[in-house]
Amino acid sequence: MSGTLDRWIEGYRKAWENLDPEAAARLFTPDATYRSNIFEDPYHGRDGVRAYWQSVTGSQSEVRVRMGRPFADGSRVAVEWWTTMRVAGEEVTLPGCLLLDFDDDWLCRHLREYWQFGQGRTEPPTGWGE
Repeated sequence: MSGTLDRWIEGYRKAWENLDPEAAARLFTPDATYRSNIFEDPYHGRDGVRAYWQSVTGSQSEVRVRMGRPFADGSRVAVEWWTTMRVAGEEVTLPGCLLLDFDDDWLCRHLREYWQFGQGRTEPPTGWGE
């Protein structure tokens, strides 16, 4: 599992850094749910993931994503991320956590994320992501 999970996490990181909605969509099952904000309805399926990523990455540039060490319990995984980037030209830091549920082929069926948006570029604190 570890190698497969590591490849998924690396694929997610690369898709974000490359601003690639198609690569992101391929990481999910055809009927996946992607909830980027707990107060909003989830996006559905690969088309929903692709549409969400096209929307949010359209104003992003100079994206650097760091992924923490995942915590796994069977097919359920939690992994922190720490991203610095420019959004509409402004430097920002966006740390967060993905809560993931995978199918037998290690495609994500359900994603929920929690994040905090901050102005400027901030490095993660000591011990982050461990």
